[in-house]
Amino acid sequence: MVELTAISPCAGLLPVTKGTVTLSELDLGPLTSVAPFKGQEKAVSAAMKDAHGVAYPAANRMNSKAGVQALWFGQGQALLTRAEADVSIAGLAALTDQSDAWTVVELKGDRAADVLARLVSIDLRPSEFKRGHSVRCELMHMMASVTKTGADSFQIMVFRSMAKTLVHDLTTAMGNVNARVIA
Repeated sequence: MVELTAISPCAGLLPVTKGTVTLSELDLGPLTSVAPFKGQEKAVSAAMKDAHGVAYPAANRMNSKAGVQALWFGQGQALLTRAEADVSIAGLAALTDQSDAWTVVELKGDRAADVLARLVSIDLRPSEFKRGHSVRCELMHMMASVTKTGADSFQIMVFRSMAKTLVHDLTTAMGNVNARVIA
């Protein structure tokens, strides 16, 4: 009988460090898409807060507590991470398991924003893109979710099938930024 072994999307590709920037894979555990039924946004937010400690996020924001995240994932949709969606939410929203669909990486270091700025067309200045801000945007040619998780750290998500391309594009940008610092 054939035995299947689960591997992460970036197995054998990460971590990578260039200069002061590190790219590593994150395991966010269960990922659940939460799409409130019409008129149920407030009820979903209350149920999420009661069950998981995080409210349904406002547009372009992420709420987090004790590792659990609720991040804006598009119009009328959020992504709940690191927690199985509580049954109290099921009658208020469409819930879809997304756990195997995404590659999640963290870009961290004092030049992380410089690296990311080469690949996305969003304003990453600290005054504009603050901790807890989350956007859906193109990263090179891939649709991505980019969330600022700290002063010098970003959580980046793309479809699992794009893991190798994501790592390639980010490590290339990391090398280019590092070369400018050395020069």
